[in-house]
Amino acid sequence: GYEAKVKANLESRITSMNMEDRIFEVIIPTEDAVEIKGGKKQQVQRKVFPGYVLVRMDLDDDSWYVVRNTPAVTGFVGPPGARPVPLSLTEVESILREPEEGEVVAPSVEYEEGENIRVTSGPFADFTGTISEINADASKLKVLVSIFGRETPVELGFDQVAKL
Repeated sequence: GYEAKVKANLESRITSMNMEDRIFEVIIPTEDAVEIKGGKKQQVQRKVFPGYVLVRMDLDDDSWYVVRNTPAVTGFVGPPGARPVPLSLTEVESILREPEEGEVVAPSVEYEEGENIRVTSGPFADFTGTISEINADASKLKVLVSIFGRETPVELGFDQVAKL
């Protein structure tokens, strides 16, 4: 997305138009997440609201002009044509809060039920099957594999399968 470009454009406009006293911060809300890519777990920074940036500012005519006329800014949260609707402090805190110690971040799943996959390791390596169930928390799939002409459910880890 264009979030990083909007943030950079807006930050340079804030400086060049001397708006630091009214536009304080531009944030792209992200969270730590685990994604499974090619069967491997990876820690990534995932955007919480793709396509959106948060701007901490005193909303007046001048500050709103600077933000809405920043290149790549296409709209605001709120009624069309009206001023943006400010988020409450509670909303901002819940968006920006870090997960608690020990709180599990669920992996994003790149598989879907009914999808055909190939088993890449274990006793069923090179078999193909159809995903019948996904357990994202345990990073496991239940896959129906055809063994001797019969569909047999097999539980496999995300790291043991690949998309066809």
